[in-house]
Amino acid sequence: MSDEHLSASLAAGAEDGEGRWAFGTGFEDPLHGVDTTVPDGVDAGALAALCLALGDDALVGAQRLAQWTTDAPELEIELALANIGLDLLGQARLLYARTGQVDGTGRGEDDFAYWRDADAFRNVRLAELPRGDFAFSMARLLALSTWRLALFQRLAAAPDPVLAAIAAKGVKELAYHRQFAADWIVRLGDGTEESARRMQAGYDEVGPWLGELAADTSAEPLGGDAAGAAAELRQVWEETARAAGLTVGAYPAHSGAGRSGDRTEHLAPLLEELQSVARAHPGAAW
Repeated sequence: MSDEHLSASLAAGAEDGEGRWAFGTGFEDPLHGVDTTVPDGVDAGALAALCLALGDDALVGAQRLAQWTTDAPELEIELALANIGLDLLGQARLLYARTGQVDGTGRGEDDFAYWRDADAFRNVRLAELPRGDFAFSMARLLALSTWRLALFQRLAAAPDPVLAAIAAKGVKELAYHRQFAADWIVRLGDGTEESARRMQAGYDEVGPWLGELAADTSAEPLGGDAAGAAAELRQVWEETARAAGLTVGAYPAHSGAGRSGDRTEHLAPLLEELQSVARAHPGAAW
């Protein structure tokens, strides 16, 4: 598939450019005015667990993207990565707010983001790996955004209207995230000898972590269709590789699962960076 055809194919999920960076951070209560009653027939435990896990994916992913600030190859790329991170941060806020309502604890966004240690997080482990070089970051962004987009498209019809609304709002954003990553992977893979080497290395490093995404069934009780999301991830991963001239290997999967609490050694230092100010000045406000 040519890069033009790949671009058109992936862009099909985004009707226009509006709403790419729609969440932002300039509001107090992300679910203000929304009926947050859990509908009859919805398993509140499964809903809370899923919202927490998806929120953790977004928060950890946003923090890794924030590490490109002042260090990206170009100013335009830096701004794009910062805005993608803000999209994910906005999704995390909504998902954490829903978690605190559904699990009965009444905890808010800051409680989930700043006052949990690494062993309480339930994100997929790919999100917590070190930032790496730009090629690795693009391979990771493609994998996570493709998989998350596939889930959100299905969760837009979830029986919980709040989760459905969060997912529907995130679809356009995630379609752009996926497109941004795919475009850069093709550009690097079809570029210089050095850029192609690095892009292949990034693909090879991310590849073994795809198995964890494909095996995640946490969204099944809410209509997530894990098998469908896994198939879409594999299709986009392979189509992008072909367009970029990359080789997709038979990657051996890593053992363990972030959803079950298995962590790499990289999450705790990342959270220390994220949580240090809040923990040093508890209760502080602007």
